[in-house]
Amino acid sequence: MAALPDHPPFYPPTPMRVALVHIKHAASGGVEAYLTNLARHLAQAGHEVVIICNRHGEAPHPGVRFVRLRPWHFGGATKLWAFAKAVERHVARVRYEVVYSLGKTWSHDLIRMGGGCHQTYLDLVAGTERQRFPPSLWLWLKDRLALGIEARGVAPANCRLVITNSEMVKRDVCARHNLPPEHVQVIHNGVDGVRFHPRHRAEAGARLRQECGFTAEHQVLLFLGSGYTRKGLDLILRALPALLKRRPTVRLLVVGYDSSLARYRALAQELGVAPQVCFLGGRGDAPVCYGAADLYVLPTRYDPFANSTLEALASGLPVITSDSNGGAEVVTLAVGEVIAYQDLAARLGEVMYAWSDPQRLAQARADARAVAERHPLQEKLKAAVAELEHLAARR
Repeated sequence: MAALPDHPPFYPPTPMRVALVHIKHAASGGVEAYLTNLARHLAQAGHEVVIICNRHGEAPHPGVRFVRLRPWHFGGATKLWAFAKAVERHVARVRYEVVYSLGKTWSHDLIRMGGGCHQTYLDLVAGTERQRFPPSLWLWLKDRLALGIEARGVAPANCRLVITNSEMVKRDVCARHNLPPEHVQVIHNGVDGVRFHPRHRAEAGARLRQECGFTAEHQVLLFLGSGYTRKGLDLILRALPALLKRRPTVRLLVVGYDSSLARYRALAQELGVAPQVCFLGGRGDAPVCYGAADLYVLPTRYDPFANSTLEALASGLPVITSDSNGGAEVVTLAVGEVIAYQDLAARLGEVMYAWSDPQRLAQARADARAVAERHPLQEKLKAAVAELEHLAARR
């Protein structure tokens, strides 16, 4: 009798008809990027992929098609609920092997909580982002609907599995929704290590650095992201005057879309640091921006897992961030520092001073890249597909 093989034979998975659900498919945004990458990955593996959305951009692969749901809704506050209801009707009449939601819906096999828990966002961020009085009734209604849809969407009666991109969010969703830990699976975000790479420092990064008026003698701190308030740009700017007194060669590069850009420029002027800060606004060349910098600083008030954490590490930059960023889970002592949320204002300046030391920055570059290489994007996508195949096989 022939000896049994050490491993069971591999049988290619049966092609699935997969529905990926998110209200918006676009070229920008963390959830949108995940949607695009996963849809492409599934299509390349031979699965039939349908993106159910309200609006969309260009298909990420010829094998991906869109189902566009545009239900009537009364104002922006009810748009989420109307879309979720339309998804419920659609999946009731159209057969899919597995339905994977990436947003606020309740008719799916599994859901990815890429945006975290909405109540946590309200607790940690909304008070600083929404400086409006009297409070908006429509915002209040939108929040109530979002909270209700979220609770319904993760309930075991409506969802066979919840995926989070950090242990931080897993703990939060289990506590807030009384879910057993086995109902929630963590798959960290991944990074494209070819696109985000230290090689950009040599040419394109150096040119951008020069365009900003920065030289090789400067220690360039990078802030990159949309939503300046949520991501803590104000905290960096307020810590900068004292930092410049101790290390005059520090400079700050600010990249990202925000409707309050003028207000932050004015704040830099008010603090007397405008000459040391370069505001570039929104750009489409994030890898080059990392290549122009020496240290990435993201004192975010709430990020379930900021993709920029791994992008910066893959680019060879040490990272300073907060423990309210799920991405902090990949930041080791050799490649950066994680500051407790409640200590951000008090400790950020001292931590930026410590990490802007030129020798320390140079020593950390290779280690930063090595940490990012442990989180390749393709492996994270494969892990998600494995969960989809597992659920489809047991439908």
